This record gives sequence, C-alpha cells and structure tokens, in this order.
Amino acid sequence: MANKFSCRQIKVLPFLLCLITVTFSCSFLNIVDAQSPKLINSIATIIEDMQPPHEEMPRGVPKSYDWAIKPRVGSKNPKKFKAMTAWGQLYEAVQGNPATNTRVQIKNIKAYYLSKSDGKWYLLQSSTKVEGKAYKEDFSGDMNKTADIRYESDGSVTAKAGNSYNFHFWPANGRATINSDDVRGMFTTVQARLIIDNPKKDDDRSQARYLLSMGGDYWLDLDAKWDNWTTNEDFGIGKFKYVTTEWQAFNMITLPQGQIRENPPPIE
Repeated sequence: MANKFSCRQIKVLPFLLCLITVTFSCSFLNIVDAQSPKLINSIATIIEDMQPPHEEMPRGVPKSYDWAIKPRVGSKNPKKFKAMTAWGQLYEAVQGNPATNTRVQIKNIKAYYLSKSDGKWYLLQSSTKVEGKAYKEDFSGDMNKTADIRYESDGSVTAKAGNSYNFHFWPANGRATINSDDVRGMFTTVQARLIIDNPKKDDDRSQARYLLSMGGDYWLDLDAKWDNWTTNEDFGIGKFKYVTTEWQAFNMITLPQGQIRENPPPIE
C-alpha cells in the first residue's frame, strides 16, 4: 500500500506545482496592473478638446473674442516664425468662483510638432514646472503682475486666478526652435487638478469654478519681445474645461479630427 501511495503522490505533484505557478503568475500580474500608471490623456480627449463649445465661458473675456465661446485653430502656417512655445490659461468661470481655499495644481506641460517630411511627432518642449504671470482677463494692454503661485515639492506649481486676472503660464525651460518649412501640425498638453490651499481650513473644492485651456504661439525667434502681435501669433486655443479634483489632461491640436486619428500624437 505504501508504494501505491507514493506513486499517486508523484502523479499529483506536477499538477500541484502547475497550480501554484499559475496562481503566483496571476497574483504577480495583478500586482503589476495595480502599480501600472493610469493614462491621463487619450486620443478621444484630444479630439474632444477641440470641439465646441467650452464647458463654460471664462470670466472677463469679451464675447467678441473668437475664443471666448469655443476652441479654435489659429495660424496654420508658421511662415516667418522660427520659434514656438506652449502655453495655458487658468480662469474663473463666468459666474464666478466662490471657493477661497482651493488652488489649481499644474504640471507636465509639453509641446510636439508633426513633421511634413516623415509624418512623425517630435517633442519640442517638456517641463514639469510651469512659469507664468497674472494677466488682465481680456489681456488689454498686455497688463500683467506677479501671479499667486506656489512651487510644490514634486516640481509642479499651484496657482489661483481672480480679481479680474487670470493665470497665464508656459514651460519653465523657455521657447523651442522650429523649422517652419517642416511643420504640419502642432500639439500642446498639460495636466491639472484642484487641491486644498490650507489644510487647516475647510475643503471647499466642491465649490471651485476654475477653467483651464491650452494653446500655443509661434514667435519670430527665441528671444523676441511681445510687440502687439507683430512678433508672435497663436496657432490655436483649446477648450476651456472645469478643473476637478482628479488629474486630467487639457489639450490643443491644430489637426482636424480625421488627421488626428491617422496621425495620433503621443499621449500619457
């Protein structure tokens, strides 16, 4: 009897080893999946970010401005311009923003261009941190002042807007050079969410009414100063969307929907 029992054990062992291996493998895959970073952006989001209208109008922007109500593509031809920069703009919604203890955290601003010569997207700018100033909501006279910003430990920036001023921001590492003859399309993107300003005070993020939009400019060169739109020209302004407590992507792209699907830009 002892010998027969040993034979059965020998036959069962491979099955048990296989079962243990499968179980371990599945558990390992579950751990990997749980730790894998979730993509914030998507091609669908990029397309939607150029579809009208805005989720809400930004406060203080005259309705006569062609970007007050909906996103739009600007200059389609870089022409004389040899440089560019991505930028974004943070506004209160048109009905106002009652939240006083909420800031907007902004990070990972990037810009890409689609090459005419080989049909590939190339990274032009990438910065965890953004820089910027508070501009009059209608940008009248290019009036600006120091913005209410705070630099966070992860390299991101948090900011507020209000009192007739927005927060207009751009990559911390400056403009990028472009070959204007090779530009077929431009794409800019950034990530943002709402955070509590002072943890010792009440969390009023549910009352926050902040809107954010992405865009970008062509410039004569890397060092040109603003001169009433003679030295720069925007290539587009994306949809104004409400900033929420969850990280989300805000995008601007110059390509029409069909070409976006044919030539999808990099996402993360």
